[in-house]
Amino acid sequence: MTVTLNHTIVPALDNDEAARFLAGVMGFELLPPAGTHGHFRPVRVNDTLTLDFMTTAEPVGHHLAFAVDGATFDAVHARIGAAGVPFGNHPATPDNGRIDHPLCARGLFFRDATGNLYEVMADS
Repeated sequence: MTVTLNHTIVPALDNDEAARFLAGVMGFELLPPAGTHGHFRPVRVNDTLTLDFMTTAEPVGHHLAFAVDGATFDAVHARIGAAGVPFGNHPATPDNGRIDHPLCARGLFFRDATGNLYEVMADS
């Protein structure tokens, strides 16, 4: 049996703002609102996965990690820099401006306004 993760809910203070932020930084496709009342704002990660941002009153941040190739890492790193988003090489220091990740050749962590922690890792 093949199992594929289809979507996961990502808590947000503002689902539209959080979805736009991640889509812009990562270069992902922002999809139209979804759900019975349009309460999800999905972001397409790949052919089988969306991150569905949902506004909640008291969101608890998640940690989401993305494995990317070197060219994608360079593009994400450039967009983060251009947007002035703080980043760092470790979850404890997501604002030290470094990309020397302890588990891969290059990597970085950054947070959104909700406190979700995103990790981008490249082996080259």
